[in-house]
Amino acid sequence: MNGNVKVVVIGGGYGGVTAANSLARRDGVSVTVVNPRPEFVERIRLHQRVTGSDDATEGFGRVMGENVRLVVDTATRIDAAERQVSMAGGGTISYDYLVYAVGSGAADPGVPGAAEFAYWVSDLEGAERLRSALDAAPASAPVTVVGAGPTGLETAAELAEAGRKVTLVCGDVLGPSLHARVRRPVARRLAKLGVTVLEGPGAQVTRVTHDAVQLGDGRELPSAVTIWTAGFRVPDLAARSGLRTDAAGRLVTDTTLTSVDDERIVAAGDAGVMPDHPFRMSCQAAVQLGPAAADTILRRIAGKTPSPVRMWFAGQCLSLGRNEGVTQFSYPNDKVNALSISGRTGAGVKEIACRFTLNKLVSGARKASSRASHGNSTDRPDSPQSEHRTTPSDTRPAA
Repeated sequence: MNGNVKVVVIGGGYGGVTAANSLARRDGVSVTVVNPRPEFVERIRLHQRVTGSDDATEGFGRVMGENVRLVVDTATRIDAAERQVSMAGGGTISYDYLVYAVGSGAADPGVPGAAEFAYWVSDLEGAERLRSALDAAPASAPVTVVGAGPTGLETAAELAEAGRKVTLVCGDVLGPSLHARVRRPVARRLAKLGVTVLEGPGAQVTRVTHDAVQLGDGRELPSAVTIWTAGFRVPDLAARSGLRTDAAGRLVTDTTLTSVDDERIVAAGDAGVMPDHPFRMSCQAAVQLGPAAADTILRRIAGKTPSPVRMWFAGQCLSLGRNEGVTQFSYPNDKVNALSISGRTGAGVKEIACRFTLNKLVSGARKASSRASHGNSTDRPDSPQSEHRTTPSDTRPAA
């Protein structure tokens, strides 16, 4: 590669960090990551932050190469024509290539009272507010978790194991992403923890108040703290920047993760979508998409044709409190099967998966830093590794 190629990564989650580390390993490439927080959030542990069993954060100095420049700020607009990113704190950052990795967060429930009275656990700020609300509520106060996907299941079990009185409102079915056989050990574990599980046609939340939840069948549940875990949304940065998005607001790309509008913009993580090759929004997808996005950019820099992304999935790991869990296996195409591991072994597998994911980021950071130590110093960014442009206030997760 000749000269210095500037790559800006918007978002410091799993997809953004893995992309940045992969890019920073190459001579002639300088990498800047824009993230609204000064720390990396282990999103797959946020339910643990709520109960205090883990803080769910790591310093970027540990997970990101020392030759990656960090700007703590929020991107407000991408000017594809000028190849610039406008920042909430003022000014712009220029790029030759851009990685769009802004992640996902809690969706607007669209249910009366939910936005005003419910809490969420999909990002660090939401988890902190939830923890404060729980600390302020008596230990015997009823807690309602809405949504029985992985986040809802893990949150309900974590709180129940901590001694909370929890009701899990599932909607149609408990664990809709799980195989029917795998739902059984999940249901047994929740029952053992004392979680009241409501499922079926009537178990749809129609209204949330400051002290209750109303269901579609007319029931009203007392609820001192209501936690909404159903549904995700992505930031509207791409749409506001005039880039093509799908109905959910995700940046539309081809099979090389390249924006259909601009070959200089590549997506990584939840906020991108390949319409002909959809994938589940997850950490498991993001850690594959980050390096794939980097590979697409590096191939273009080298004058080569990028390769289509190939993804594979192993399953879903759920912690059901600290002592038990369930691992749901799947085929490589992410279709679940009847195989699972449950109990203490399931909890162990979940913990291994969390540690493996973090260690993968740490390993990537070391490899990138090794290039910085032995490469040409002119390839490194001029600015210090961490630069605070504004106080982080944006609650949108970046993954």
